[in-house]
Amino acid sequence: MEEAQNNPINLVANQSIEWFTSLVPNAWIQGFIIILIAILFAWLIERIINVITKPLFKRQFNDGSTKLVETFKRPIFLTLLLIISSIMLPTTTLPINATGLYFSVLGTLTTIFWFIFTVNLTRSFLIIAGETRGKYDFIQPHTVPLFDNSAKIILFLASVYFVFLSWGINVSALLASAGIVGLALSLGAQSTLANIFGGMSILADTPYKVGDYINLDTGERGEVTNIGLRSTRILTRDDVEISVPNNVMSNAKIINESGGPYTKFRIRIAVGVAYGSDIDLVEKILVQCAKDHNEICISPEPRVRFRKFGPSSLDFELLAWCEQPALRGKNEHELNTMIYRAFNENSIKIPFPQQEIHINHIKGEN
Repeated sequence: MEEAQNNPINLVANQSIEWFTSLVPNAWIQGFIIILIAILFAWLIERIINVITKPLFKRQFNDGSTKLVETFKRPIFLTLLLIISSIMLPTTTLPINATGLYFSVLGTLTTIFWFIFTVNLTRSFLIIAGETRGKYDFIQPHTVPLFDNSAKIILFLASVYFVFLSWGINVSALLASAGIVGLALSLGAQSTLANIFGGMSILADTPYKVGDYINLDTGERGEVTNIGLRSTRILTRDDVEISVPNNVMSNAKIINESGGPYTKFRIRIAVGVAYGSDIDLVEKILVQCAKDHNEICISPEPRVRFRKFGPSSLDFELLAWCEQPALRGKNEHELNTMIYRAFNENSIKIPFPQQEIHINHIKGEN
């Protein structure tokens, strides 16, 4: 013990502390000066660390490096400030309550900014991993939201734990009462929990993913723009966003127009022609209209089916494929226009429903 006290470094440190306290007798001024010195040292070290790590972020995360570096500065600075303050501040004669409050507030801010940084870092890593083929098989573009939401929950709980530690709150007592709190939450927030678990099941099972065109059993149709913890957002063709709770989505019948081996979507054009029309010519015109359309796929080839003998017409159906489900309405409109014009040019009539009524006159009746 005496050898440690006689160490030259400790002797210099003790003499410096005595000189400082004698020069600045006021405890609050001492604390203010120490904090300023700690801020200066933390800023200098943080600048050095950023210069070293910036090329690393730029190489690994490309366009997202600027945002990551900016969010990395604050937690590093606050962490350094916390470490330096914990070394220097106890040498002052500040009241224990004041130093305790300072460290609690600083620890809370440090935890918050580390949470923001780790969330951004995790999201950037997941996006890169999902786009890298063959390297991370368990992370795919459609499973990125699942891992992202799970990471947010874990990081949030960890951050709350460290904030409690910063304020000296007994975490063990809180964990002991977690069962009661969990029961209360399960009773009072059943719908919220159901939506969270529904969202997790959607992200795990992937009946649809962001960017898919889906039809709900209630009739809505649109593009999935976001799959969150509570709800799924769908942008309809009217540019109206619909938010549907995940609990409803997980139990609903959903038609995924973007599912299957490719995103091509088959459109059906039903048309009737008058009895007596040349059915070979009708079939040829329908196929040619599809081939002449720039947005109709060459493979699979468009085809025509003679469906039935209708009450007033011969009913045909043109089957063609477009590249994206979003093009369905536009392509149907353009094909209908082309077919109508082609039928007029070739004198093919599209009949309207009609009925014949025969009146028989019975002899002896007026």
